[in-house]
Amino acid sequence: MHAPAPLAPGSDVTVRLVKHPRPDVRYPAVVAGDDGTHLVVRAPWAGAAERDFGFVRFEYGDVFTEHYWRDRWYSVKEVRAADGRVKGWYCDVTRPARVEPGTLVVEDLDLDLWLSADHRTILRLDEDEFLESGLAERDPAAAGRAREALDDLERLAREDGFASILDPDRPGRG
Repeated sequence: MHAPAPLAPGSDVTVRLVKHPRPDVRYPAVVAGDDGTHLVVRAPWAGAAERDFGFVRFEYGDVFTEHYWRDRWYSVKEVRAADGRVKGWYCDVTRPARVEPGTLVVEDLDLDLWLSADHRTILRLDEDEFLESGLAERDPAAAGRAREALDDLERLAREDGFASILDPDRPGRG
C-alpha cells in the first residue's frame, strides 16, 4: 500500500483528535505545508469557550500552528495570541498522524507537555490521565512509545525550544 499524496498548502482539512474513551474533537484547519512526513496546519482556537490552564490561557483569536508527523509519536502546537505574540508550545503525545479524505486523524494518548514562550517553564501534563487510560495494560508497546515521546519532547524543549524539528534550517528560536 502506498502513502497518500501530501496535502496541498492552502487546502482546508478537518483535524480529528481521537480521545478514547471521550468523544473525538474536530475542528477546521488550513494546510500550511506537507512534505509527506511532516504536516503543518493552522487553526484558530477551537474550544467551545476560553480555557485557563493556570500556566496559559487559550482565548478566542489565538492561532495554533500545529506540527504533525506520520512517523513520530507526538505533535507540537505553537500558540500565538491574536496580536501575534507567542504564548508557548503545547505538545500532545499521540500515535503517528494519518490522513483520511479531508481529515487529519491523530490519536491522543493523554500525555502532554507545555513550553512557555520564554522557554523557562516546561511542564509535563496529564500523567494521571495517562495512567487512568489503561493503555499500559491494553497496549504496553504503545504505552512505552508514549513515555519515550514525552521524554523526547522534554529533551527537545530544553535543547532548543523545538527549533530543530519545527524549523531545522534556522538555528535557535525567539
